[in-house]
Amino acid sequence: MSDQHHLLTEVDGPVAIIRINRPKVLNALNLEVMRDLADLMEGFDADDAIVVILLAGGERAWAAGADIGDMATASTKDMQDRDQFAQWERIKAIQKPIVAAVSGFALGGGCELMLHCDIIVCSETAKIGQPEINIGVMPGAGGTQRLTRAIGKAIAMDVVLGGRFLSAAEALQHGLVSRVVPREHWFTEALAVAQKLSTMPPVALRSAKASVLNAEEQHLSVGLIEERRLFMDLFDTEDQKEGMAAFMEKRRPTFKGR
Repeated sequence: MSDQHHLLTEVDGPVAIIRINRPKVLNALNLEVMRDLADLMEGFDADDAIVVILLAGGERAWAAGADIGDMATASTKDMQDRDQFAQWERIKAIQKPIVAAVSGFALGGGCELMLHCDIIVCSETAKIGQPEINIGVMPGAGGTQRLTRAIGKAIAMDVVLGGRFLSAAEALQHGLVSRVVPREHWFTEALAVAQKLSTMPPVALRSAKASVLNAEEQHLSVGLIEERRLFMDLFDTEDQKEGMAAFMEKRRPTFKGR
C-alpha cells in the first residue's frame, strides 16, 4: 500500500483501491486531494493490468463536502482562476469502471464525487445530500445535474434547495445508489463487486460504461446508434471470440483485454 497521506492506494490483482484518508475533516475534498485523485485514477486507467477502480472513504464519512476553509474568502475571479472543476472533468473521463464504497456522510462535493462513480455500494449508515445552500452557495460539480437525472426533479429540489439528507434506504429507493448493505459489510461488499467486475472482458466493460453514460447526455435515437456501433466494434476483439467460444464449450472464459 502506498501513502500520499490524504489518499491511500493498494492494488489487489486487477483491482486498484483508492481510499480517501482525511478523517479529521471527514474526508473533505480540497483542490490538492482532487488533483491527486485525478492523477491516480488516470494512472490506473492507463495501466493494462488494472480492470476496475475501487474508491472508498472511511466508515464515518465517504466525503463530507468540499474543504470550506479552502474557499471561504475567495472571489468569483479566484474561483475561476483556480479552475477546480478541471479535476472533476478528468475523473469523468476515466474509462474503466469505478466502484464506490460509501459509508457515513456523502455530502456536497462528496455526493458529487459519488455520482461520478459507476456502481455505488452503500452502507446502511449513509447520509447523502447537497447542503451547499446552507453556506450561501449551490452545488457546482454536477450536483444539480447528475442528481436530478438520477432521482428526478421533485426530490432533487428538496435536497438541493432544502438541504435535505437522504438515508441509504431512500437513496436506493430513488435509484441514486446501486445497493445498500449492513454497516459491517460496506467495504467488503464493494470489493466483492469490484473483483467480480474485474473478471469481465475489459474492452467490453469500457464500451458498456461509455454507452450507459451516453444515455444521460444524448437523445435516445443518437444513443441507440452509438450503442450499436460499440456493440459491433466488440466483434473485432479477441475477448468476444473467447467469450462466445467458452460459452459454446461450457467452460470459463479467459479474457485478455484485447
